[in-house]
Amino acid sequence: MPKSRPIQTIADQVYSILRKNICEGQYPPGFWMQEVELCEQLGVSRSPVRESLRRLVSDGLVINIPNRGTFVKEFTCKDIDEIFDMRVMLEGYAIRRSRTNLTSARIEKLLDILDRMETTFRAGELEEYTRADEQLHNEIVMLGDNSIVSSTYYRVGSMNQQFRVLSLSVHQRFEESLGEHRQIIHALIEGKTELAEQVNHRHLELARECIKEQLEKKQKQ
Repeated sequence: MPKSRPIQTIADQVYSILRKNICEGQYPPGFWMQEVELCEQLGVSRSPVRESLRRLVSDGLVINIPNRGTFVKEFTCKDIDEIFDMRVMLEGYAIRRSRTNLTSARIEKLLDILDRMETTFRAGELEEYTRADEQLHNEIVMLGDNSIVSSTYYRVGSMNQQFRVLSLSVHQRFEESLGEHRQIIHALIEGKTELAEQVNHRHLELARECIKEQLEKKQKQ
């Protein structure tokens, strides 16, 4: 029998929608998450919206300021450093453990993701490319086969997601990113974990610096 999918509550659905809108920039940093407006937009009562906002606060995507309201978090360069420090550690751990967990199904999935990245790069579809980018790094973390690492990475990934487009908005960085991802995937498949970790580390450091540069430019405007 096929596996039944877990039933999503209204609060789960609202949370997924709000998280997606934050990560994709529809609710930009500093956006006021007004309960009444969100209820009207989504056609739900206040209870699931409140629960969702609490979860988003826990995720680090929004902040609650007493007597003022709930706002999408505005990240600083220090925040970016902390996010990328965690990504380097968690992804590096997963890559080092990848040999024993790299099944034929996972290899096929990595190659499918690479194909999507190359297709969307050629088409200049930046947002679709960033979705494939996110999926790739999630797959890398899953190769560590550690549920605690995966759940920690989910939270870190949520905070990082809204910056993926920012890091690739410079065309040269967009092009370099594809080459780095290609190297990482092929090194993983060939069992060259040291090389995969080295390239991934350099890839994350370049993304970090590009994001910080773009963030500083925005703050000066």
